[in-house]
Amino acid sequence: MNRILAPIDFSDITDAVIERAAALANAFGGRIWLMHVVPPDPEFVGYEAGPQSVRDAQAERYREEHRQLQERAEQLTASGVSCESLLVRGVVVDEVLDHATRLNIDTIVLGSHGHGALYQLLLGSSTEAILRQSPCPVCIIPATRPQS
Repeated sequence: MNRILAPIDFSDITDAVIERAAALANAFGGRIWLMHVVPPDPEFVGYEAGPQSVRDAQAERYREEHRQLQERAEQLTASGVSCESLLVRGVVVDEVLDHATRLNIDTIVLGSHGHGALYQLLLGSSTEAILRQSPCPVCIIPATRPQS
């Protein structure tokens, strides 16, 4: 459990994923690859990229996400955890599984958004797909729902 891949998406569960990955890294003297996947290029998937203003806005969003990713990795490193950040473009499931294999990852730590049964039925789940196809154990951090 020395090589840990932690895909994050900057949602509410991101902090919990990073905390669990850090706890595992600390417990086993491990290294974390903190990963964020951005959507594939629209032209690659057969769609027009849109006007330049849309492309510029998208590029700015990706720069901001990259900055946030690097900031999180630097915070981990400052706390004594060996960490590297990866910003990749592609389909989330494909990229997580590909990087898990290429980096010889021992454990994947990822969050579950806790979508309902209808969502799962219609769209499926990235978490479920990664769990089914992963070359290594997967630690799933469940979404926390606010109590009413």
